[in-house]
Amino acid sequence: MEIKNLNQKKFVSAKEEEISAIVGTDLAINALSGGVDSSTVTMLGHNALGERLKTYFIDTGLMREGEAEQVVSLFADLGIKVEVVDAQRQFFAALSGLTDPEKKREAITQTFYRDVFGELVRDNGAKFLLHGTILTDVDETVAGIKRQHNILTQLGIDPEREFGYKIIEPLVQLRKDGVREVAKALGLPASQYNRPPFPGPALAARVIGEVTPERVAIVRKATVIAEAELIDSGAFQ
Repeated sequence: MEIKNLNQKKFVSAKEEEISAIVGTDLAINALSGGVDSSTVTMLGHNALGERLKTYFIDTGLMREGEAEQVVSLFADLGIKVEVVDAQRQFFAALSGLTDPEKKREAITQTFYRDVFGELVRDNGAKFLLHGTILTDVDETVAGIKRQHNILTQLGIDPEREFGYKIIEPLVQLRKDGVREVAKALGLPASQYNRPPFPGPALAARVIGEVTPERVAIVRKATVIAEAELIDSGAFQ
Protein backbone atom coordinates (compact mmCIF):
# COMPACT_ATOMS: atom_id res chain seq x y z
CA MET A 1 0.00 0.00 0.00
CA GLU A 2 1.38 3.40 -0.99
CA ILE A 3 2.24 5.88 1.74
CA LYS A 4 0.72 9.29 1.01
CA ASN A 5 1.22 12.57 2.90
CA LEU A 6 4.68 11.30 3.79
CA ASN A 7 6.27 12.52 7.01
CA GLN A 8 9.93 11.97 6.25
CA LYS A 9 11.23 12.02 9.83
CA LYS A 10 8.60 9.58 11.09
CA PHE A 11 9.20 7.31 8.09
CA VAL A 12 12.97 7.26 8.66
CA SER A 13 12.57 6.54 12.37
CA ALA A 14 10.02 3.77 11.77
CA LYS A 15 12.04 2.07 9.05
CA GLU A 16 15.29 2.18 10.99
CA GLU A 17 13.52 0.57 13.96
CA GLU A 18 11.96 -2.02 11.66
CA ILE A 19 15.29 -2.95 10.06
CA SER A 20 16.95 -3.24 13.46
CA ALA A 21 14.13 -5.43 14.80
CA ILE A 22 14.15 -7.76 11.78
CA VAL A 23 17.93 -8.25 11.65
CA GLY A 24 18.39 -8.40 15.43
CA THR A 25 21.93 -9.49 16.26
CA ASP A 26 22.49 -11.03 12.82
CA LEU A 27 24.35 -9.57 9.84
CA ALA A 28 22.86 -8.02 6.71
CA ILE A 29 24.40 -7.15 3.37
CA ASN A 30 23.42 -4.27 1.15
CA ALA A 31 23.67 -3.74 -2.59
CA LEU A 32 24.55 -0.14 -3.45
CA SER A 33 24.35 0.83 -7.12
CA GLY A 34 24.66 4.58 -6.61
CA GLY A 35 21.07 5.34 -7.60
CA VAL A 36 18.73 7.23 -5.28
CA ASP A 37 16.82 4.09 -4.16
CA SER A 38 19.84 2.02 -3.15
CA SER A 39 21.57 5.08 -1.66
CA THR A 40 18.55 5.75 0.55
CA VAL A 41 18.39 2.13 1.69
CA THR A 42 22.10 2.25 2.46
CA MET A 43 21.63 5.24 4.75
CA LEU A 44 18.64 3.64 6.51
CA GLY A 45 20.51 0.36 6.95
CA HIS A 46 23.68 2.00 8.19
CA ASN A 47 21.79 4.08 10.76
CA ALA A 48 19.88 1.01 11.93
CA LEU A 49 22.65 -1.59 11.96
CA GLY A 50 26.04 0.13 11.96
CA GLU A 51 28.80 -2.46 11.66
CA ARG A 52 26.25 -5.26 11.21
CA LEU A 53 25.61 -4.00 7.67
CA LYS A 54 28.12 -4.82 4.94
CA THR A 55 27.67 -2.59 1.89
CA TYR A 56 28.83 -3.67 -1.57
CA PHE A 57 29.00 -2.05 -4.97
CA ILE A 58 28.74 -4.80 -7.58
CA ASP A 59 30.83 -3.89 -10.62
CA THR A 60 28.82 -5.65 -13.29
CA GLY A 61 30.67 -4.03 -16.18
CA LEU A 62 27.31 -2.44 -17.05
CA MET A 63 27.48 0.73 -14.95
CA ARG A 64 28.05 4.36 -15.87
CA GLU A 65 31.47 5.95 -16.33
CA GLY A 66 33.36 6.20 -13.02
CA GLU A 67 30.35 4.97 -11.02
CA ALA A 68 32.28 2.75 -8.61
CA GLU A 69 34.81 5.43 -7.71
CA GLN A 70 32.10 8.06 -7.26
CA VAL A 71 29.98 5.84 -5.02
CA VAL A 72 32.89 4.73 -2.82
CA SER A 73 34.07 8.34 -2.40
CA LEU A 74 30.61 9.76 -1.63
CA PHE A 75 29.78 7.19 1.02
CA ALA A 76 33.25 7.36 2.56
CA ASP A 77 32.51 11.04 3.18
CA LEU A 78 29.28 9.95 4.89
CA GLY A 79 31.17 7.49 7.10
CA ILE A 80 30.09 4.34 5.25
CA LYS A 81 32.60 1.86 3.86
CA VAL A 82 31.68 0.40 0.48
CA GLU A 83 33.47 -2.65 -0.87
CA VAL A 84 33.63 -3.04 -4.66
CA VAL A 85 33.08 -6.56 -6.01
CA ASP A 86 34.34 -7.21 -9.54
CA ALA A 87 31.69 -9.41 -11.15
CA GLN A 88 32.11 -8.33 -14.77
CA ARG A 89 33.10 -11.78 -15.97
CA GLN A 90 30.00 -13.42 -14.47
CA PHE A 91 27.58 -10.90 -15.94
CA PHE A 92 28.97 -10.87 -19.47
CA ALA A 93 29.09 -14.68 -19.44
CA ALA A 94 25.44 -14.82 -18.35
CA LEU A 95 24.43 -12.35 -21.08
CA SER A 96 26.39 -14.04 -23.86
CA GLY A 97 24.24 -14.89 -26.87
CA LEU A 98 21.04 -13.32 -25.46
CA THR A 99 19.10 -10.79 -27.53
CA ASP A 100 15.59 -10.82 -26.05
CA PRO A 101 15.24 -8.00 -23.46
CA GLU A 102 13.31 -10.14 -20.98
CA LYS A 103 15.84 -12.97 -21.19
CA LYS A 104 18.61 -10.45 -20.58
CA ARG A 105 16.77 -9.13 -17.53
CA GLU A 106 16.30 -12.66 -16.18
CA ALA A 107 20.00 -13.46 -16.70
CA ILE A 108 20.95 -10.35 -14.75
CA THR A 109 18.49 -11.23 -11.97
CA GLN A 110 19.85 -14.74 -11.59
CA THR A 111 23.48 -13.59 -11.67
CA PHE A 112 22.83 -10.93 -9.03
CA TYR A 113 20.83 -12.95 -6.55
CA ARG A 114 21.93 -16.55 -7.05
CA ASP A 115 25.60 -16.11 -7.90
CA VAL A 116 27.00 -12.81 -6.62
CA PHE A 117 24.86 -12.16 -3.53
CA GLY A 118 24.58 -15.85 -2.79
CA GLU A 119 28.36 -16.03 -2.49
CA LEU A 120 28.56 -12.84 -0.41
CA VAL A 121 25.91 -14.14 1.97
CA ARG A 122 27.73 -17.45 2.41
CA ASP A 123 31.09 -15.74 2.91
CA ASN A 124 29.72 -13.30 5.49
CA GLY A 125 27.26 -15.57 7.22
CA ALA A 126 24.58 -12.95 6.59
CA LYS A 127 20.89 -13.78 6.67
CA PHE A 128 19.42 -10.65 5.11
CA LEU A 129 19.79 -8.52 1.98
CA LEU A 130 18.64 -4.90 2.06
CA HIS A 131 16.90 -4.00 -1.16
CA GLY A 132 15.97 -0.69 -2.84
CA THR A 133 12.70 -1.92 -4.33
CA ILE A 134 10.09 0.83 -4.72
CA LEU A 135 6.37 0.61 -5.45
CA THR A 136 6.77 1.50 -9.13
CA ASP A 137 9.07 -1.50 -9.61
CA VAL A 138 6.34 -3.75 -8.26
CA ASP A 139 3.56 -2.14 -10.30
CA GLU A 140 5.47 -2.32 -13.60
CA THR A 141 6.40 -5.96 -13.08
CA VAL A 142 3.02 -7.20 -11.88
CA ALA A 143 1.23 -5.31 -14.68
CA GLY A 144 3.52 -6.89 -17.28
CA ILE A 145 4.94 -3.56 -18.45
CA LYS A 146 8.48 -4.76 -17.85
CA ARG A 147 10.17 -7.16 -15.47
CA GLN A 148 12.22 -5.26 -12.92
CA HIS A 149 15.23 -7.33 -11.92
CA ASN A 150 14.71 -6.61 -8.21
CA ILE A 151 11.19 -8.06 -8.00
CA LEU A 152 11.17 -11.49 -6.38
CA THR A 153 8.69 -12.09 -3.56
CA GLN A 154 5.95 -10.24 -5.44
CA LEU A 155 6.23 -12.86 -8.19
CA GLY A 156 6.10 -15.77 -5.77
CA ILE A 157 9.88 -16.25 -5.61
CA ASP A 158 11.03 -17.11 -2.08
CA PRO A 159 14.58 -15.64 -1.78
CA GLU A 160 15.32 -17.68 1.34
CA ARG A 161 14.50 -20.94 -0.40
CA GLU A 162 16.00 -20.00 -3.77
CA PHE A 163 19.09 -18.07 -2.70
CA GLY A 164 19.58 -18.64 1.02
CA TYR A 165 18.66 -15.24 2.51
CA LYS A 166 15.68 -13.02 3.33
CA ILE A 167 15.08 -9.65 1.67
CA ILE A 168 14.17 -6.42 3.48
CA GLU A 169 12.50 -3.75 1.32
CA PRO A 170 12.13 -0.53 3.37
CA LEU A 171 11.05 1.63 0.41
CA VAL A 172 8.46 -0.64 -1.19
CA GLN A 173 5.58 1.66 -0.15
CA LEU A 174 7.11 4.71 -1.85
CA ARG A 175 7.39 6.04 -5.37
CA LYS A 176 10.41 7.95 -6.64
CA ASP A 177 9.30 11.37 -5.39
CA GLY A 178 8.83 9.98 -1.90
CA VAL A 179 12.21 8.28 -1.97
CA ARG A 180 13.85 11.58 -2.90
CA GLU A 181 12.22 13.25 0.11
CA VAL A 182 13.48 10.52 2.43
CA ALA A 183 16.97 10.68 0.91
CA LYS A 184 17.08 14.41 1.57
CA ALA A 185 15.93 13.89 5.17
CA LEU A 186 18.73 11.32 5.63
CA GLY A 187 21.37 13.88 4.64
CA LEU A 188 22.26 12.68 1.16
CA PRO A 189 23.49 15.52 -1.08
CA ALA A 190 21.18 16.99 -3.74
CA SER A 191 23.46 15.63 -6.46
CA GLN A 192 22.51 12.16 -5.24
CA TYR A 193 18.82 12.41 -4.39
CA ASN A 194 18.08 14.35 -7.59
CA ARG A 195 19.81 11.89 -9.91
CA PRO A 196 17.72 10.79 -12.91
CA PRO A 197 16.32 7.25 -12.63
CA PHE A 198 18.65 4.59 -14.02
CA PRO A 199 17.51 1.17 -15.28
CA GLY A 200 18.01 -1.76 -12.91
CA PRO A 201 19.80 -3.81 -15.60
CA ALA A 202 21.99 -0.71 -16.06
CA LEU A 203 23.50 -0.07 -19.50
CA ALA A 204 22.45 -3.55 -20.65
CA ALA A 205 18.94 -2.10 -20.96
CA ARG A 206 20.23 0.36 -23.56
CA VAL A 207 22.00 -2.18 -25.75
CA ILE A 208 19.96 -3.54 -28.65
CA GLY A 209 20.80 -7.18 -29.25
CA GLU A 210 23.56 -9.08 -27.51
CA VAL A 211 25.28 -7.30 -24.62
CA THR A 212 29.04 -7.27 -25.17
CA PRO A 213 31.80 -5.22 -23.48
CA GLU A 214 32.34 -3.35 -26.76
CA ARG A 215 28.68 -2.36 -27.12
CA VAL A 216 28.42 -1.37 -23.47
CA ALA A 217 31.50 0.85 -23.89
CA ILE A 218 29.76 2.74 -26.71
CA VAL A 219 26.55 3.15 -24.69
CA ARG A 220 28.58 4.28 -21.67
CA LYS A 221 30.13 7.12 -23.68
CA ALA A 222 26.73 8.08 -25.10
CA THR A 223 25.24 8.14 -21.59
CA VAL A 224 27.90 10.58 -20.38
CA ILE A 225 27.04 12.94 -23.23
CA ALA A 226 23.26 12.59 -22.84
CA GLU A 227 23.30 13.17 -19.09
CA ALA A 228 25.57 16.21 -19.42
CA GLU A 229 23.26 17.74 -22.02
CA LEU A 230 20.09 17.06 -20.04
CA ILE A 231 21.26 17.87 -16.50
CA ASP A 232 19.64 21.34 -16.49
CA SER A 233 16.56 20.39 -18.49
CA GLY A 234 14.33 19.77 -15.47
CA ALA A 235 13.24 16.45 -16.96
CA PHE A 236 12.15 13.80 -14.43
CA GLN A 237 13.57 10.94 -16.53
